[in-house]
Amino acid sequence: MNRLGEALRGKMFGLPVLLGLVVVVAGAVGALVVGCSSNVGSGGIGTGMVAVHLSDPATCQAPNGPFAHVYVTISDVQVHTSSTASATDAGWVDLTPNLSKAPMQIDLLGPATNGCFLAQLGAAQELEAGTYQQLRVILSSTVAQGTNNPCGSAANCVVLTAGGSSPLALSSETQTGIKIPSGQIANGGFTVAAGQTKDLDIDFNTCISIVKQGNGTFRLKPVLHAGEVSTTSSSINGVVVDSGTNKAIAGSAMVALEQKDSAGIDRIVMTTMADSTGAFVFCPLPAGTYDVVVVGTGAAGVVYSPTVVTGASPGNALGNVPMHALPVVSAAAATLSGQVTSANGASAGTIADVQVSALETVATGFTITVPLLPTTTQTSAALALETAASGSCPSGTDCVSYSIQLPAGATFVGAYSASGTTVTQSSLAASYAMDGIAFVPSSGSTLDCTPSEQTSAAVTPVPAVTTTVATLKFSGCQ
Repeated sequence: MNRLGEALRGKMFGLPVLLGLVVVVAGAVGALVVGCSSNVGSGGIGTGMVAVHLSDPATCQAPNGPFAHVYVTISDVQVHTSSTASATDAGWVDLTPNLSKAPMQIDLLGPATNGCFLAQLGAAQELEAGTYQQLRVILSSTVAQGTNNPCGSAANCVVLTAGGSSPLALSSETQTGIKIPSGQIANGGFTVAAGQTKDLDIDFNTCISIVKQGNGTFRLKPVLHAGEVSTTSSSINGVVVDSGTNKAIAGSAMVALEQKDSAGIDRIVMTTMADSTGAFVFCPLPAGTYDVVVVGTGAAGVVYSPTVVTGASPGNALGNVPMHALPVVSAAAATLSGQVTSANGASAGTIADVQVSALETVATGFTITVPLLPTTTQTSAALALETAASGSCPSGTDCVSYSIQLPAGATFVGAYSASGTTVTQSSLAASYAMDGIAFVPSSGSTLDCTPSEQTSAAVTPVPAVTTTVATLKFSGCQ
Protein backbone atom coordinates (compact mmCIF):
# COMPACT_ATOMS: atom_id res chain seq x y z
CA MET A 1 0.00 0.00 0.00
CA ASN A 2 1.60 3.22 -1.11
CA ARG A 3 -0.81 5.48 0.76
CA LEU A 4 1.61 8.13 1.98
CA GLY A 5 3.27 8.18 -1.43
CA GLU A 6 -0.11 9.00 -2.93
CA ALA A 7 -0.65 11.60 -0.27
CA LEU A 8 2.55 13.44 -1.04
CA ARG A 9 1.75 13.30 -4.74
CA GLY A 10 -1.29 15.42 -4.02
CA LYS A 11 -3.86 13.39 -2.10
CA MET A 12 -2.48 14.57 1.19
CA PHE A 13 -2.47 17.99 1.81
CA GLY A 14 3.79 18.11 6.11
CA LEU A 15 3.58 20.73 6.62
CA PRO A 16 1.83 21.95 7.95
CA VAL A 17 2.36 22.48 8.38
CA LEU A 18 3.16 25.60 6.00
CA LEU A 19 4.37 28.29 3.60
CA GLY A 20 1.53 29.44 1.32
CA LEU A 21 2.14 31.16 -1.99
CA VAL A 22 -1.19 32.59 -3.06
CA VAL A 23 -1.48 33.17 -6.79
CA VAL A 24 -4.25 35.68 -7.40
CA VAL A 25 -5.61 35.45 -10.93
CA ALA A 26 -7.58 38.66 -11.36
CA GLY A 27 -9.41 40.21 -14.28
CA ALA A 28 -7.24 42.14 -16.68
CA VAL A 29 -7.65 45.28 -14.60
CA GLY A 30 -4.86 43.86 -12.41
CA ALA A 31 -6.62 44.41 -9.09
CA LEU A 32 -6.71 41.93 -6.20
CA VAL A 33 -10.49 42.06 -6.28
CA VAL A 34 -12.78 40.62 -8.94
CA GLY A 35 -12.09 42.14 -12.34
CA CYS A 36 -14.73 42.60 -15.03
CA SER A 37 -12.43 43.03 -18.03
CA SER A 38 -11.43 40.15 -20.32
CA ASN A 39 -8.61 41.17 -22.62
CA VAL A 40 -8.03 39.13 -25.77
CA GLY A 41 -4.48 38.66 -26.96
CA SER A 42 -3.25 38.32 -30.55
CA GLY A 43 -4.11 34.63 -30.51
CA GLY A 44 -7.70 35.29 -29.44
CA ILE A 45 -7.13 33.94 -25.92
CA GLY A 46 -8.54 35.85 -22.96
CA THR A 47 -6.19 36.87 -20.19
CA GLY A 48 -6.19 37.54 -16.48
CA MET A 49 -3.65 38.91 -14.05
CA VAL A 50 -1.60 37.00 -11.48
CA ALA A 51 -0.20 38.22 -8.17
CA VAL A 52 1.71 36.01 -5.73
CA HIS A 53 1.40 36.20 -1.94
CA LEU A 54 3.02 34.32 0.94
CA SER A 55 1.62 32.79 4.16
CA ASP A 56 2.78 30.34 6.85
CA PRO A 57 1.03 29.31 10.13
CA ALA A 58 3.98 27.42 11.62
CA THR A 59 4.36 25.14 14.66
CA CYS A 60 8.14 25.17 15.21
CA GLN A 61 8.67 28.83 16.05
CA ALA A 62 9.96 30.42 19.24
CA PRO A 63 9.53 30.52 22.15
CA ASN A 64 8.46 26.87 22.35
CA GLY A 65 9.94 25.74 19.03
CA PRO A 66 13.60 25.46 17.96
CA PHE A 67 13.51 28.27 15.37
CA ALA A 68 13.16 32.00 15.91
CA HIS A 69 13.25 32.61 12.14
CA VAL A 70 13.44 30.59 8.92
CA TYR A 71 14.60 32.73 5.99
CA VAL A 72 14.27 31.71 2.34
CA THR A 73 15.08 33.77 -0.74
CA ILE A 74 12.62 33.34 -3.60
CA SER A 75 13.80 34.12 -7.12
CA ASP A 76 10.83 32.97 -9.22
CA VAL A 77 7.42 31.30 -9.38
CA GLN A 78 6.39 29.68 -12.68
CA VAL A 79 3.35 27.79 -14.03
CA HIS A 80 2.78 25.45 -16.99
CA THR A 81 -0.29 24.04 -18.70
CA SER A 82 1.34 20.61 -19.11
CA SER A 83 1.50 18.16 -16.21
CA THR A 84 4.53 16.43 -17.76
CA ALA A 85 6.66 19.41 -18.80
CA SER A 86 10.24 19.31 -17.55
CA ALA A 87 12.06 22.29 -16.14
CA THR A 88 13.81 22.86 -19.48
CA ASP A 89 10.70 22.61 -21.70
CA ALA A 90 9.20 25.66 -23.35
CA GLY A 91 5.88 27.03 -22.18
CA TRP A 92 6.63 28.04 -18.60
CA VAL A 93 4.94 31.29 -17.60
CA ASP A 94 6.85 33.55 -15.23
CA LEU A 95 4.54 34.87 -12.52
CA THR A 96 7.21 36.94 -10.74
CA PRO A 97 9.66 38.33 -13.33
CA ASN A 98 10.74 41.03 -10.89
CA LEU A 99 12.26 38.42 -8.58
CA SER A 100 14.73 37.16 -11.19
CA LYS A 101 16.50 40.51 -10.92
CA ALA A 102 15.89 41.11 -7.21
CA PRO A 103 15.14 37.90 -5.26
CA MET A 104 13.05 38.46 -2.14
CA GLN A 105 14.20 37.13 1.23
CA ILE A 106 11.27 36.31 3.53
CA ASP A 107 11.01 35.05 7.09
CA LEU A 108 8.61 32.08 6.98
CA LEU A 109 8.01 32.49 10.70
CA GLY A 110 7.36 36.21 10.46
CA PRO A 111 4.07 37.83 11.53
CA ALA A 112 1.18 37.93 9.10
CA THR A 113 0.15 41.48 8.29
CA ASN A 114 -3.51 40.73 7.51
CA GLY A 115 -4.24 37.38 9.15
CA CYS A 116 -3.09 35.06 6.36
CA PHE A 117 -0.25 36.53 4.30
CA LEU A 118 3.37 37.44 4.94
CA ALA A 119 4.18 39.31 1.73
CA GLN A 120 3.27 39.95 -1.89
CA LEU A 121 5.93 38.84 -4.34
CA GLY A 122 5.82 41.68 -6.83
CA ALA A 123 3.21 43.23 -9.09
CA ALA A 124 0.42 41.31 -10.81
CA GLN A 125 1.31 39.63 -14.10
CA GLU A 126 -0.84 38.79 -17.12
CA LEU A 127 -1.78 35.14 -17.62
CA GLU A 128 -3.46 33.53 -20.63
CA ALA A 129 -6.74 31.73 -20.05
CA GLY A 130 -6.30 27.97 -19.74
CA THR A 131 -5.77 25.11 -17.34
CA TYR A 132 -2.46 25.07 -15.46
CA GLN A 133 -1.30 21.72 -14.13
CA GLN A 134 2.18 22.34 -12.77
CA LEU A 135 4.00 24.99 -10.71
CA ARG A 136 7.60 25.56 -9.72
CA VAL A 137 8.90 27.71 -6.87
CA ILE A 138 12.57 28.57 -7.34
CA LEU A 139 14.78 29.55 -4.42
CA SER A 140 18.05 31.47 -4.68
CA SER A 141 21.40 30.44 -3.22
CA THR A 142 22.69 34.03 -3.31
CA VAL A 143 21.46 37.33 -1.93
CA ALA A 144 22.13 40.85 -3.16
CA GLN A 145 25.28 42.42 -1.80
CA GLY A 146 24.99 45.39 0.50
CA THR A 147 21.72 44.25 2.07
CA ASN A 148 21.14 43.86 5.79
CA ASN A 149 21.11 40.06 5.62
CA PRO A 150 20.13 38.23 8.84
CA CYS A 151 21.72 35.10 7.35
CA GLY A 152 25.14 36.71 6.99
CA SER A 153 26.49 35.62 3.61
CA ALA A 154 23.82 32.95 3.06
CA ALA A 155 20.53 33.50 1.23
CA ASN A 156 18.63 30.90 3.25
CA CYS A 157 19.07 30.07 6.93
CA VAL A 158 17.50 29.15 10.24
CA VAL A 159 17.91 31.33 13.32
CA LEU A 160 17.80 29.17 16.43
CA THR A 161 15.72 30.01 19.48
CA ALA A 162 18.76 29.17 21.63
CA GLY A 163 20.84 31.71 19.68
CA GLY A 164 22.96 31.65 16.56
CA SER A 165 22.08 30.83 12.99
CA SER A 166 22.85 28.10 10.47
CA PRO A 167 22.69 28.15 6.66
CA LEU A 168 19.77 26.20 5.24
CA ALA A 169 21.11 23.96 2.49
CA LEU A 170 18.93 23.62 -0.62
CA SER A 171 18.26 20.60 -2.77
CA SER A 172 17.53 21.20 -6.47
CA GLU A 173 15.42 24.29 -5.86
CA THR A 174 17.97 26.77 -7.21
CA GLN A 175 18.14 25.07 -10.62
CA THR A 176 14.82 23.36 -11.42
CA GLY A 177 12.62 24.75 -8.66
CA ILE A 178 10.36 23.05 -6.17
CA LYS A 179 8.01 21.13 -8.44
CA ILE A 180 4.29 21.02 -7.69
CA PRO A 181 2.79 18.53 -10.20
CA SER A 182 -0.90 18.15 -11.03
CA GLY A 183 -1.24 15.38 -8.47
CA GLN A 184 -0.34 17.86 -5.74
CA ILE A 185 -2.82 20.50 -6.93
CA ALA A 186 -6.45 20.20 -5.84
CA ASN A 187 -8.58 18.82 -8.69
CA GLY A 188 -5.44 18.25 -10.77
CA GLY A 189 -4.94 21.89 -11.74
CA PHE A 190 -6.52 25.33 -11.81
CA THR A 191 -8.46 26.76 -14.75
CA VAL A 192 -8.38 30.45 -15.61
CA ALA A 193 -11.16 31.73 -17.89
CA ALA A 194 -11.04 35.15 -19.48
CA GLY A 195 -12.05 37.83 -16.98
CA GLN A 196 -12.11 35.46 -14.01
CA THR A 197 -10.61 36.04 -10.59
CA LYS A 198 -8.95 33.02 -8.97
CA ASP A 199 -6.66 32.57 -6.00
CA LEU A 200 -4.25 29.64 -5.72
CA ASP A 201 -2.57 28.74 -2.42
CA ILE A 202 0.71 26.83 -2.52
CA ASP A 203 1.24 25.43 0.95
CA PHE A 204 4.82 24.70 2.06
CA ASN A 205 4.98 22.90 5.41
CA THR A 206 8.01 24.68 6.81
CA CYS A 207 8.43 22.73 10.03
CA ILE A 208 8.24 19.25 8.47
CA SER A 209 10.43 20.44 5.59
CA ILE A 210 13.55 21.14 7.67
CA VAL A 211 15.89 18.17 8.13
CA LYS A 212 18.57 18.32 10.80
CA GLN A 213 21.54 16.39 9.46
CA GLY A 214 23.93 14.24 11.43
CA ASN A 215 26.60 16.97 11.50
CA GLY A 216 24.17 19.42 13.10
CA THR A 217 23.48 21.44 9.94
CA PHE A 218 20.03 21.96 8.41
CA ARG A 219 18.68 21.10 4.97
CA LEU A 220 15.40 21.96 3.25
CA LYS A 221 13.26 19.02 2.03
CA PRO A 222 10.15 20.75 0.72
CA VAL A 223 6.65 19.43 1.44
CA LEU A 224 4.20 21.23 -0.86
CA HIS A 225 0.48 21.25 -1.67
CA ALA A 226 -1.71 23.58 -3.75
CA GLY A 227 -5.34 24.46 -4.35
CA GLU A 228 -7.63 27.29 -5.39
CA VAL A 229 -8.72 29.50 -2.49
CA SER A 230 -10.59 32.68 -1.65
CA THR A 231 -8.68 35.55 -0.07
CA THR A 232 -11.76 36.96 1.69
CA SER A 233 -13.60 34.24 3.65
CA SER A 234 -11.70 30.97 3.44
CA SER A 235 -10.68 30.27 7.02
CA ILE A 236 -11.53 27.42 9.37
CA ASN A 237 -11.18 28.54 12.98
CA GLY A 238 -12.02 27.48 16.51
CA VAL A 239 -10.99 27.48 20.16
CA VAL A 240 -9.38 24.48 21.91
CA VAL A 241 -10.73 24.06 25.47
CA ASP A 242 -10.51 21.60 28.34
CA SER A 243 -13.75 19.58 28.44
CA GLY A 244 -13.94 19.89 32.21
CA THR A 245 -13.37 23.63 32.62
CA ASN A 246 -14.46 24.83 29.16
CA LYS A 247 -11.40 27.09 29.25
CA ALA A 248 -8.18 27.03 27.23
CA ILE A 249 -5.97 24.11 28.23
CA ALA A 250 -3.07 25.11 30.48
CA GLY A 251 -0.45 23.85 28.06
CA SER A 252 0.01 23.43 24.31
CA ALA A 253 -2.32 22.21 21.57
CA MET A 254 -1.27 21.30 18.02
CA VAL A 255 -4.04 21.47 15.45
CA ALA A 256 -3.90 19.66 12.09
CA LEU A 257 -6.13 20.22 9.09
CA GLU A 258 -6.59 16.99 7.12
CA GLN A 259 -8.17 15.67 3.92
CA LYS A 260 -8.71 12.14 2.64
CA ASP A 261 -6.42 10.67 0.00
CA SER A 262 -7.59 8.23 -2.70
CA ALA A 263 -7.46 5.38 -0.17
CA GLY A 264 -9.67 7.27 2.27
CA ILE A 265 -6.84 8.02 4.73
CA ASP A 266 -6.83 11.47 6.33
CA ARG A 267 -3.57 13.26 5.47
CA ILE A 268 -2.31 16.54 6.90
CA VAL A 269 -2.83 19.70 4.88
CA MET A 270 -1.63 22.28 7.42
CA THR A 271 -0.76 22.45 11.09
CA THR A 272 -0.75 25.30 13.57
CA MET A 273 -0.57 25.89 17.32
CA ALA A 274 -3.50 27.19 19.36
CA ASP A 275 -2.62 30.46 21.08
CA SER A 276 -2.78 31.16 24.83
CA THR A 277 -6.56 31.62 24.60
CA GLY A 278 -6.97 28.34 22.72
CA ALA A 279 -7.76 30.06 19.41
CA PHE A 280 -6.52 28.76 16.06
CA VAL A 281 -7.15 29.63 12.41
CA PHE A 282 -6.28 28.09 9.05
CA CYS A 283 -6.28 30.39 6.01
CA PRO A 284 -6.42 30.70 3.09
CA LEU A 285 -7.91 27.31 2.12
CA PRO A 286 -9.00 25.56 -1.08
CA ALA A 287 -12.71 24.77 -1.28
CA GLY A 288 -13.50 21.31 0.02
CA THR A 289 -14.24 19.29 3.12
CA TYR A 290 -11.69 18.95 5.91
CA ASP A 291 -11.26 17.15 9.22
CA VAL A 292 -9.62 18.96 12.15
CA VAL A 293 -7.42 16.84 14.44
CA VAL A 294 -6.17 18.24 17.77
CA VAL A 295 -3.64 16.84 20.25
CA GLY A 296 -2.48 18.55 23.41
CA THR A 297 -0.57 18.47 26.66
CA GLY A 298 -1.44 20.36 29.83
CA ALA A 299 0.09 21.33 33.13
CA ALA A 300 1.39 18.73 35.62
CA GLY A 301 1.84 16.09 32.94
CA VAL A 302 -1.77 16.04 31.73
CA VAL A 303 -2.09 14.40 28.30
CA TYR A 304 -5.27 14.81 26.27
CA SER A 305 -6.82 12.24 23.96
CA PRO A 306 -6.96 13.35 20.32
CA THR A 307 -10.11 15.18 19.21
CA VAL A 308 -11.42 15.06 15.63
CA VAL A 309 -14.04 17.36 14.14
CA THR A 310 -15.14 16.05 10.75
CA GLY A 311 -16.76 17.76 7.78
CA ALA A 312 -15.57 21.35 8.16
CA SER A 313 -15.39 23.68 5.16
CA PRO A 314 -13.71 27.06 4.51
CA GLY A 315 -15.77 29.75 6.22
CA ASN A 316 -16.80 27.50 9.12
CA ALA A 317 -16.26 28.61 12.71
CA LEU A 318 -15.97 25.49 14.88
CA GLY A 319 -16.51 27.28 18.18
CA ASN A 320 -15.17 25.40 21.21
CA VAL A 321 -13.30 22.19 20.42
CA PRO A 322 -13.23 20.15 23.66
CA MET A 323 -10.18 18.14 24.73
CA HIS A 324 -10.53 15.25 27.20
CA ALA A 325 -7.71 14.38 29.59
CA LEU A 326 -6.73 10.73 29.92
CA PRO A 327 -8.74 8.91 32.63
CA VAL A 328 -5.80 9.02 35.04
CA VAL A 329 -4.69 12.65 35.33
CA SER A 330 -1.12 11.68 36.16
CA ALA A 331 -0.87 9.40 33.09
CA ALA A 332 2.00 10.39 30.85
CA ALA A 333 2.33 10.23 27.09
CA ALA A 334 3.06 6.96 25.34
CA THR A 335 6.47 6.65 23.70
CA LEU A 336 6.95 4.78 20.42
CA SER A 337 10.47 3.99 19.25
CA GLY A 338 11.67 2.46 16.04
CA GLN A 339 14.21 2.44 13.27
CA VAL A 340 14.23 3.24 9.56
CA THR A 341 16.69 1.49 7.24
CA SER A 342 17.59 2.11 3.60
CA ALA A 343 19.56 0.08 1.06
CA ASN A 344 20.19 0.25 -2.68
CA GLY A 345 19.46 -2.41 -5.26
CA ALA A 346 22.72 -4.16 -4.45
CA SER A 347 21.73 -4.50 -0.78
CA ALA A 348 24.26 -1.91 0.33
CA GLY A 349 23.47 0.98 2.63
CA THR A 350 22.52 4.29 1.03
CA ILE A 351 21.22 7.60 2.39
CA ALA A 352 17.52 8.44 2.11
CA ASP A 353 15.23 11.17 3.39
CA VAL A 354 12.20 9.65 5.13
CA GLN A 355 9.10 11.39 6.41
CA VAL A 356 7.41 9.41 9.20
CA SER A 357 3.92 9.98 10.62
CA ALA A 358 1.47 8.15 12.88
CA LEU A 359 -1.81 6.70 11.56
CA GLU A 360 -4.75 5.69 13.73
CA THR A 361 -8.07 4.04 12.82
CA VAL A 362 -10.74 5.74 14.94
CA ALA A 363 -13.83 4.15 13.36
CA THR A 364 -14.54 1.49 10.77
CA GLY A 365 -13.16 2.81 7.50
CA PHE A 366 -11.90 6.04 9.06
CA THR A 367 -8.15 6.45 9.59
CA ILE A 368 -6.50 9.74 10.54
CA THR A 369 -2.97 11.06 10.84
CA VAL A 370 -2.29 11.88 14.49
CA PRO A 371 0.12 14.81 14.98
CA LEU A 372 2.94 14.32 17.46
CA LEU A 373 2.24 15.72 20.91
CA PRO A 374 3.59 19.28 21.19
CA THR A 375 6.67 19.22 23.40
CA THR A 376 9.98 21.08 23.49
CA THR A 377 11.45 18.39 21.21
CA GLN A 378 8.38 17.73 19.03
CA THR A 379 7.45 20.88 17.16
CA SER A 380 6.12 19.44 13.91
CA ALA A 381 3.27 17.03 13.22
CA ALA A 382 5.55 14.39 11.67
CA LEU A 383 9.24 13.48 11.54
CA ALA A 384 11.70 14.49 8.82
CA LEU A 385 14.51 11.93 9.08
CA GLU A 386 17.76 11.19 7.23
CA THR A 387 19.32 7.74 7.23
CA ALA A 388 23.09 7.46 7.52
CA ALA A 389 25.82 4.87 7.91
CA SER A 390 26.25 3.79 11.53
CA GLY A 391 27.56 0.89 13.52
CA SER A 392 24.07 0.36 14.91
CA CYS A 393 22.57 -0.26 11.46
CA PRO A 394 21.67 -3.77 10.28
CA SER A 395 24.19 -5.19 7.81
CA GLY A 396 23.91 -3.72 4.33
CA THR A 397 21.85 -0.69 5.35
CA ASP A 398 22.00 2.92 6.42
CA CYS A 399 19.63 3.75 9.26
CA VAL A 400 18.15 6.25 11.67
CA SER A 401 16.37 5.67 14.97
CA TYR A 402 13.49 7.70 16.37
CA SER A 403 11.48 8.06 19.55
CA ILE A 404 8.19 9.94 19.60
CA GLN A 405 5.43 10.75 22.08
CA LEU A 406 1.74 10.29 21.32
CA PRO A 407 -1.52 10.24 23.32
CA ALA A 408 -2.53 6.86 24.77
CA GLY A 409 -6.25 7.57 25.05
CA ALA A 410 -8.94 6.67 22.53
CA THR A 411 -9.87 9.50 20.16
CA PHE A 412 -12.99 11.67 20.54
CA VAL A 413 -14.84 12.25 17.25
CA GLY A 414 -17.75 14.48 16.21
CA ALA A 415 -19.21 15.92 13.00
CA TYR A 416 -19.10 19.68 12.52
CA SER A 417 -22.32 21.50 13.39
CA ALA A 418 -22.92 25.22 13.09
CA SER A 419 -24.79 25.08 16.39
CA GLY A 420 -21.86 23.41 18.19
CA THR A 421 -20.02 20.15 17.72
CA THR A 422 -20.53 17.24 20.13
CA VAL A 423 -17.68 14.71 20.29
CA THR A 424 -17.87 11.17 21.69
CA GLN A 425 -15.07 8.75 22.43
CA SER A 426 -14.32 6.11 19.82
CA SER A 427 -15.12 2.51 20.71
CA LEU A 428 -11.71 1.59 19.30
CA ALA A 429 -8.75 1.72 21.66
CA ALA A 430 -5.78 3.85 20.64
CA SER A 431 -3.54 2.03 18.16
CA TYR A 432 -0.83 3.50 15.94
CA ALA A 433 0.86 2.39 12.73
CA MET A 434 4.01 4.26 11.74
CA ASP A 435 3.97 5.29 8.10
CA GLY A 436 7.00 6.47 6.14
CA ILE A 437 7.86 7.66 2.66
CA ALA A 438 11.36 7.92 1.20
CA PHE A 439 12.82 10.72 -0.93
CA VAL A 440 16.08 11.03 -2.84
CA PRO A 441 18.34 13.25 -0.68
CA SER A 442 18.96 16.74 -2.10
CA SER A 443 16.36 16.17 -4.85
CA GLY A 444 13.63 18.40 -3.50
CA SER A 445 10.71 15.96 -3.55
CA THR A 446 11.69 13.03 -5.80
CA LEU A 447 10.38 9.74 -4.43
CA ASP A 448 12.99 7.10 -3.64
CA CYS A 449 13.17 3.33 -3.00
CA THR A 450 10.91 0.49 -4.20
CA PRO A 451 8.29 0.86 -2.88
CA SER A 452 8.65 4.44 -1.68
CA GLU A 453 6.29 3.86 1.27
CA GLN A 454 6.42 1.47 4.20
CA THR A 455 3.84 1.06 6.97
CA SER A 456 4.42 -0.82 10.22
CA ALA A 457 1.98 -3.09 11.99
CA ALA A 458 -0.18 -1.21 14.49
CA VAL A 459 0.86 -1.14 18.15
CA THR A 460 -1.09 -0.23 21.29
CA PRO A 461 0.32 2.82 23.12
CA VAL A 462 0.76 2.56 26.90
CA PRO A 463 1.08 5.66 29.13
CA ALA A 464 4.63 6.21 30.46
CA VAL A 465 5.86 3.09 28.61
CA THR A 466 8.12 2.84 25.55
CA THR A 467 6.79 0.50 22.87
CA THR A 468 9.00 -0.68 20.01
CA VAL A 469 7.58 -0.42 16.50
CA ALA A 470 8.61 -2.72 13.65
CA THR A 471 11.45 -1.34 11.50
CA LEU A 472 10.49 0.52 8.33
CA LYS A 473 12.75 -1.18 5.78
CA PHE A 474 13.36 0.60 2.47
CA SER A 475 15.21 -1.11 -0.37
CA GLY A 476 15.94 -0.35 -4.02
CA CYS A 477 16.92 3.19 -3.07
CA GLN A 478 19.14 5.39 -5.21
